[in-house]
Amino acid sequence: MSNDANDFHLDKTRVRAAFSRAAARYDTAAVLQSEVRNRLLERLDLVKIQPQVILDIGAGTGHGSVALLQRYKKAEVIAVDMAHGMLLETRRRNSSWRLWQKTPTLVCGDAERLPFADGCADLIFSSLTLQWCNSLDNAFKEFRRILKPGGLLMFTTFGPDTLRELRQSWSRVDGFNHVNAFIDMHDIGDAMMRARLAVPVVMDMEHFTLTYATPRHLMSDLKTIGAHNVTAGRARGLTGKGRMQALHAAYEQYRCDDVLPATYEIVYGHAWAPEQSAMTQVVQEPGVFKVDFPPRRKVSSQP
Repeated sequence: MSNDANDFHLDKTRVRAAFSRAAARYDTAAVLQSEVRNRLLERLDLVKIQPQVILDIGAGTGHGSVALLQRYKKAEVIAVDMAHGMLLETRRRNSSWRLWQKTPTLVCGDAERLPFADGCADLIFSSLTLQWCNSLDNAFKEFRRILKPGGLLMFTTFGPDTLRELRQSWSRVDGFNHVNAFIDMHDIGDAMMRARLAVPVVMDMEHFTLTYATPRHLMSDLKTIGAHNVTAGRARGLTGKGRMQALHAAYEQYRCDDVLPATYEIVYGHAWAPEQSAMTQVVQEPGVFKVDFPPRRKVSSQP
């Protein structure tokens, strides 16, 4: 079976359903997601901004939205997620707050087709969401549309090294794609430029390694957070015992210090919407500006 672009088209109905089902247990396995979100929040220390309206796109169970409210106490924070179950979990968690404390406004919406007016947001914050979009161009155009002139976009997403061990191990078992496709940092930067975000856009990346006893533990974590394979080229039906045994055997080549690694490539990006005077300018050539941040420690998760 060939893996062309159509094979990796995401079924959004299945994506929504998977994350809604996972909402109640999501935080128990979202170790990496929490770490990356916190690092993206830390990067807000590097910019001077006092936003009035903030959109947290792909808000999940709402931890980022609450952190943004605590950082920008006068702002309105809108938690946006395409999975209704995630928003219900956010509301349940925030129901224990005192009445005088602000809570995020909850909106169900897709990053590729946002239900907001043009130029309504000062800051868009989006952590590990863009990989669930079928078109980065559509997502960035939407971000550009709803940002006010001079508004800030900050995001993370997965790069192509993500789950490379799992992908390569499955490739030894059958011809189906079992892992979603992830886009290279430079292609993400080009998509930002096509959306006419202000030059320069800032991109960088880092790798994380989580460790597991067996591939089954890794796939259990992926299932717990709702990260199912919902691509058009996925294998249909149940995964039989024989194929699982073959996967375990193939993955063993990566074992080191009695654990199996699962690599994640995290891409960070930020850009500004053009100021009003530059709104009609046309970007002539795409480009990426590389910024090196201090090295960070790796994250390890024991099963």
